[in-house]
Amino acid sequence: MRQLIELQQQLVPDLLGVMRKRYMILHQVMLSDTIGRRTLANALDMTERVLRAETDFLKEQGLLEIHTAGMRISEQGRRALEQLEPLYKSMFGLSDLEEKLRRAYGLSQVVIVQGDSDTSVQTKRELGRAACQVLRTALRPRDVVAVTGGTTIVQVANQLTTTTVMKDIWFVPARGGLGESLDYQANTLASTMAKRTGGHYRLLHVPDHLGEEAFASLMQEPNIREIVDVIRSARIVVHGIGDAMIMARRRKLDDEVVSAIEAEGALAEAFGFYFDRNGAVVHQMQTVGLRLEDIVNTELVIGVAGGKNKGEAIAAVMRFGHNDVLVTDEAAALEMVRLLEESQMPDKEL
Repeated sequence: MRQLIELQQQLVPDLLGVMRKRYMILHQVMLSDTIGRRTLANALDMTERVLRAETDFLKEQGLLEIHTAGMRISEQGRRALEQLEPLYKSMFGLSDLEEKLRRAYGLSQVVIVQGDSDTSVQTKRELGRAACQVLRTALRPRDVVAVTGGTTIVQVANQLTTTTVMKDIWFVPARGGLGESLDYQANTLASTMAKRTGGHYRLLHVPDHLGEEAFASLMQEPNIREIVDVIRSARIVVHGIGDAMIMARRRKLDDEVVSAIEAEGALAEAFGFYFDRNGAVVHQMQTVGLRLEDIVNTELVIGVAGGKNKGEAIAAVMRFGHNDVLVTDEAAALEMVRLLEESQMPDKEL
């Protein structure tokens, strides 16, 4: 494929430019559900005159639908995007970036979407769409899927569609709630995923952080014990990745604990565990739900996170060594590569 692309660039360089422009138009419309021409032109930094010519062409090809409320991508357009995605990634270097990270962290798959989710809501939505594709491919009949909370996993839940109906799949929260907005809690996201796919869900109505006595007491309750056993039987875990200090404060940990975690060099948080830059667990919370040994033994662990500012945190969790798939964005991936190259540089002589 690379040789073909290089030949195209030499013989018909305009072709790749036109292809990229039309791909980006379709992609942006898909992410936006419905969008007006002016808004789309601004998002793509394109004049309305040029955009009108391109959207009229795409409509004639049956790839776009244009209504009074705005433009929508057609089903044919969605299929075209899926088929073009590997070519697009090869053209603009994302395939090489995926392979570099896959090898560096010993992953079975890396999926990189264009952009920086720190600055673009559309990029975060694209993270969700890409993670949905990975999950849809991996699902088997009667699977149990454990999901964590967080704003990125919200996008995964919201991007699932009724075309992924698998009525015997169970979605469960990986752990208790954070005590924050219900929209971001694992319980909410597990139920959303089940409803959007026609599957089933179980909920875990317990706090995220428990003292030893409360934990021991809860684990004696038959109903709690039953749902915990289901959670720990999950074949697939879908989780986000957060900055350690931000997550510690969101979870309202004691100041002494926060200081201790910081002193241990914690950079990242995932599924309630705090990791240093080498991927070592420096703190874990007493929580009902997945334990470290459950993560280690889970068949498929999918990490979904992006944004340049999270690059170091994502790298720390990948060094933990028990993720199988990483879905991230270009900004985070480039930061991870920079960190890898920096770590491989010989120390400068004093």
